[in-house]
Amino acid sequence: MEESDGAVIADSLETPGAFGAIFDRHGSTLLRFLARRVDPAEAEDLLGDVFRIAFERRSAFEPGRASARPWLYGIATNVVAKHHRSEARRFRAMARVPAGRPLDEDPAERAVAAADAGARWTRVIDAIGTLPEAERQVLLLFAWEELSYDEIALALDIPVGTVRSRLSRGRARLAALTRAGDTITDVPLTSCDAGGGR
Repeated sequence: MEESDGAVIADSLETPGAFGAIFDRHGSTLLRFLARRVDPAEAEDLLGDVFRIAFERRSAFEPGRASARPWLYGIATNVVAKHHRSEARRFRAMARVPAGRPLDEDPAERAVAAADAGARWTRVIDAIGTLPEAERQVLLLFAWEELSYDEIALALDIPVGTVRSRLSRGRARLAALTRAGDTITDVPLTSCDAGGGR
């Protein structure tokens, strides 16, 4: 049976090389998170910063916790915020990436669908960029990274009730912003149903 992250981190206090297992377990997931938030060319450098900070602060990690994932997301969120104070600029850059969507067989329908998806994706990205920072962080950790409410609370060091209220406000603002000028736009926040305490 694999050791918990807490046990590995505790071991790394005596044997620093053991911390490499934490990178092996969570590095690719965090790289994906960072690549969505910053220029992909900068994501690997920021990943190095995240794990350097985590290594330096490993003595503060509670050894009884099974997973370091929420803790690492908290560090990554702070690294991104420090690296770029203006997330709106990053989101506009992301708007140039077309939204993934299945295409119909008819070439004309494909062209219309692609244009429509591009326009909607741009509105969604612009809208996310205008959300207050606290709501944006919770929304992205929930929708893109699929963290549970409890994991987000740990990552951002806030109560679960605050996660719920920020997510609710962020969803409402995002829906209103993306519907402006387009009464049929509907923004999926995640591929799974968000009900309950996921």
